[in-house]
Parts: sequence; C-alpha cells; structure tokens
Amino acid sequence: MRDAYVAGVGMIRFGRYPERDVPDLGAEAVLLALKDAGLSIRDVELLAAGCLFQANAMVGQRVLQEVGQTGIPVVNVANACATGSTAFREAWMAVASGVHEVALAVGVEQMGKMGLLGGGGPGIRTEGVIGSGLMPAVFGQAGMEHMRKYGTTPEQFAKVAVKNHRHSTRNPLSQYQNEVSLEDVLKARMVAYPNTLYMCCPTGDGAAAAVVVSPEKARQLGARVRVLASVLTSDPWTERDLTLPDVSTLTRNAARKAYEVAGIGPEDLDLVELHDCFATAELLHYENLGLCRDGEAGRMIDEGETAHGGRIPVNVSGGLLSKGHPLGATGVAGIFVVTSHLRGSAGDRQVSGAKVGLSHVIGLGSACTINVLGV
Repeated sequence: MRDAYVAGVGMIRFGRYPERDVPDLGAEAVLLALKDAGLSIRDVELLAAGCLFQANAMVGQRVLQEVGQTGIPVVNVANACATGSTAFREAWMAVASGVHEVALAVGVEQMGKMGLLGGGGPGIRTEGVIGSGLMPAVFGQAGMEHMRKYGTTPEQFAKVAVKNHRHSTRNPLSQYQNEVSLEDVLKARMVAYPNTLYMCCPTGDGAAAAVVVSPEKARQLGARVRVLASVLTSDPWTERDLTLPDVSTLTRNAARKAYEVAGIGPEDLDLVELHDCFATAELLHYENLGLCRDGEAGRMIDEGETAHGGRIPVNVSGGLLSKGHPLGATGVAGIFVVTSHLRGSAGDRQVSGAKVGLSHVIGLGSACTINVLGV
C-alpha cells in the first residue's frame, strides 16, 4: 500500500433543509471539496458515496447527475453511523492500493426531525422486555455502568455537553451554536438517564466530501495532509448481557490497529473528533481510544484536558451534540474538521500547532472507523 493524501475537503452547515433533496446536498459538498483541491469532476477516477436512509437509491450516481457524469465507478455505502467514514475509507483504499490516482468520498443524509426508533422484524420482539436497543437507552445504560464501576457522576457527563456546546459557538457550520450552563444541562428534560436533552445529539440534514489523491498528485497540488491510518472494525463475539450492548470493544480494537499502522500512540494526538452521539459516549471513548486509563475519564473532563486549549482537545467542532449528526455525513465531516486543523485553516477554533489528528465514528450494529491524519 502506498501513501494517500487528503487534497480537498468540503462541508455544508448541518441543519434542516426541507426544500432540498439528498443529491442536491451531496453535490454542494462535492463541489466545495473539488474547489478546495483545485480539481474538477473530470479528474476524479472513483466516487464513494455514503447515505444510510437512501441506501438503495443510488445516491452516488444521483450526485454525479448534479455535478457531472463522467462514467467513473461509483460505490454506494451504508454502514450505520459509520457510513460516511466507510465511504472515505473506500476512497482511501482505491488510492492507497494504486488502482486510482484521485478518489472522492461524499457522505450525505436528510433526516429532518425524524427519530431513530428502529424497525420491527420477525420473531419475538425484545424491545422494552429485556432492556432497550434504542440508542438513547443503550448509551444511558453504558453511562450507568461506568458510574457503577468507577464512580463517575451525572455532573461529569453533563460537563461534556457544556464543553461541546461552548466549542460550537466558534464553528459556523455547526447546527447549533449556543452555550449552555451545567445547570441548564442537568435540569433539561430527561431522555435516558443520565442523558438529558442537551446531552443527546440532534437529527438533521448535512453533507461533507473529501478528495483523496496519490503522492504524485499531492505534490502537484501541494497537499500535505496524509492518511496515516484508516481502520474499520466490527464487533467480535463476546459473552455479554443482552440488556447491556457492548459499545466499547470494537473501538478499542480499531484504536489499537490504527495506532499500530500509523506508528504513533494516543499521546501523539493533537486533537480528536470522536463519536459523542450522547454525552456518556464521549467519556467512554476517552478510555476506549486510550486518551486516559480506564476510570479516569471523569477526571479528564473535570480538569479541562479535553477542552479547547487543553492537553488533548476533543470535539472542538462542537461534536455531534452541537454540530449535528446527519448519519451518512458525520464520518466525512470528521475528516473535514481534522484536515482543517492540520492545515491551520480552522479560524478562531484552531488547535495551535496541530500535526496529528484522529477522527472516530461508531455505528452500533456494528461498525467502527478510525482515521488518523497527519502533516
């Protein structure tokens, strides 16, 4: 495998666009990424498109109908919340393998105000009988287990929401850009204990895109951001309680592999964009990604280590809690954020001197992607 570089990125502001459709949203992000790279659609040799709720609707081809149909191969990807980051990995693989010189990944989703209640299936329905498979409940349960095992408090989980909402005020592409106090978070409507409303990510619409190129093309374009590792895992078999899904093992496995491939350790990271679908998830992933030892995540948030300006800033974009979580777009948005900081183009939210960044997405069901980028 050869090196591959991120030559261009583009992202639209996450929000709600009822007057637009999926190909339109995706096309805007693609054009932004191509312009950023200094390329046109004629230069692209493969498109990988991620969209979850229109997984059977040939989204990649429909995006090309908006941008330009050049006859290139198109791969459409659906992989739960890791859909967009899996599309990015497909683009990376196409270039790193030597098959293509330029590949494009786009992640897009149009969710509006829809909930994530899931569908039924054959056989006995266990939902609500032996626990819950709904995401608010799953991550509420995971947070409760962390509290039982390590003494983590609801206030420490709530501080995640305070931090990420504060970070969002510096991000013009964030769906919400409002600060909230610790009291606001704790007194908000309870969704799934200990997660209140402000500790849960919103649904919405969005799109992001990234152009991946070969070393030769990177030299021509002046692209410096290199993909140090791109890892995808799924759940290994474990003995576990059906009422307490394992939200950690696949991330830990992905992190170990990513650090090994990149030739770094967690101590070498300058920023992290991780999957804070709920405030409880962020604290768990501090430990899953090796940012601290098991049981120390509460201390990390108390001491401000993961805030902007801290030892290892996490979710300086506002994270899913504020930036939003249009499922198919989330993974590529993480690439956009990390790339912006490594280039030094993140404005007043810039992480000073950033050289290595990690983007993490987990989709229960299960898929985890970790992409490590460096300059």
